[in-house]
Amino acid sequence: MNWLVVGLGNIGAEYANTRHNMGFMVLDAWAKASNTVFETSRYGSIAEVSFKGNRFTLLKPSTYMNLSGKAVRYWMGQLKLPIGQLLVISDDLNLPFGSLRLRKNGSAGGHNGLANITEMLGSQDYARLRIGIGNDFSRGGQIDFVLGDLTREETAELPEICSKAIEGVKTFASAGIDRAMNMVNTKAKSAK
Repeated sequence: MNWLVVGLGNIGAEYANTRHNMGFMVLDAWAKASNTVFETSRYGSIAEVSFKGNRFTLLKPSTYMNLSGKAVRYWMGQLKLPIGQLLVISDDLNLPFGSLRLRKNGSAGGHNGLANITEMLGSQDYARLRIGIGNDFSRGGQIDFVLGDLTREETAELPEICSKAIEGVKTFASAGIDRAMNMVNTKAKSAK
């Protein structure tokens, strides 16, 4: 079966290590672990990986976060996939750093990338894997926090977070969303 796995982030070196780029970081880790590379294509960078008879097209949109839906809609059409074969990975301010939350569907929860995907697809019935980035910022500091670089401590936790996210996506494809949710939806070690 074919799947489109979209990691949300912002393009450009200045955003590479920011909290808002967790989706890109997971896909980069997956491509590296699979000995594949991303190639620049229309509306984003694409890589392909396989696992247990499933083929995953990994997409890092080049449209900037708040226009991610344009890339998702285009690639869903190119791959001729139904919405049930889409999974979007994003950061989430409402979860403690490193916590993962997989859902079958739902609201954008204030995330502009998810909101645009929902708008462009005309549905919120797609799976999403949210990665907690915490909300350790003072009033009015949300943008600087989200677009700020990961701390040294957060960077040290990143390989484990990415590994768990990748396993969650593989389980989603091979064993179903419920099994994947049971595996993934736990609090991070650093979560209080």
